[in-house]
Amino acid sequence: MNKIFIIGLPRTGTTSICAAMLELDFRVAHTAYTERTFYEAQVLADTPIFCDYPDLDRAYPGAKFIYLARAMDKWLPSIQKLLARMHTNLIRDDGGFNPIIKRCYQAIFAPYNLDNINDIEFLAQCYQQHQSQVYQYFKGREDDFLSIDISDSKSYKQLLNFLELTIDINDHEALGVGFEKLNVGSKITAWKDIKNTLKVDSTNKGRVTKLPYLK
Repeated sequence: MNKIFIIGLPRTGTTSICAAMLELDFRVAHTAYTERTFYEAQVLADTPIFCDYPDLDRAYPGAKFIYLARAMDKWLPSIQKLLARMHTNLIRDDGGFNPIIKRCYQAIFAPYNLDNINDIEFLAQCYQQHQSQVYQYFKGREDDFLSIDISDSKSYKQLLNFLELTIDINDHEALGVGFEKLNVGSKITAWKDIKNTLKVDSTNKGRVTKLPYLK
């Protein structure tokens, strides 16, 4: 199967859908910072996917893209907490997060500064701008683009239909209850806690490389 890219912003359910993809027997990377990660993973999410989807679309013909929507009143406090926690490492010149993370967050939340990430209206505008750009980019491409809100009870079945997967409802409890909610509240480490041989490392022992689609 061709690549599947999850292009929802952080705090829209990327960990939950990645966990669901593992259960569907896909090789999954939640964030991807090396050429090897892009080679090995079938499903890739979060950073840098939500930022680089046009480049990925050109580099991987036939790929499918899944956008994750989330109610604004739920997303705003969640992303604000995340950005506050990440801020120092996003702006440090002497280290902090890897340059791919810095580039993507500073592009989506531009102009990136402490005042703006503490401004609810600014963050809402960033969300709406990203969503509008995604919808416009994939307009008329229903065969390779899906938008879902994982809190919607119908979203899991929509995912299966989009990927043309059939499973026995009796063998997959998730079809009845939806996606498992992970990283609830201030928790952000659920992906690390998942033990599954289909997980693909995002880095090479903490190191990143030039991304293959940007060469």
